[in-house]
Amino acid sequence: MNKSEFVRAYADKLGVTIKEAEANFAAFKETLTDVLSTGEYVHISGFATFELKDKDARNGINPKTGDKVAIPACKTPVAKFSKSYKEIFNK
Repeated sequence: MNKSEFVRAYADKLGVTIKEAEANFAAFKETLTDVLSTGEYVHISGFATFELKDKDARNGINPKTGDKVAIPACKTPVAKFSKSYKEIFNK
């Protein structure tokens, strides 16, 4: 399922137009991005915790050429889903 298919299913679930669902999804994504950018984390009980993790600089290998490549340090968003949410899929 791609983004537009997800938004369509989301709109159907909410009983709103696709345009309203897109705006709702965009607002969620922007808010999450803004909060994570400040260094805070977002915990949505029963669903997931979102946070930024620091990744150290490291060496990698280009799989096409086999050359060693320096990968710089960076921050990456991470989502950790709650136990109760995971249990939905493992009944």
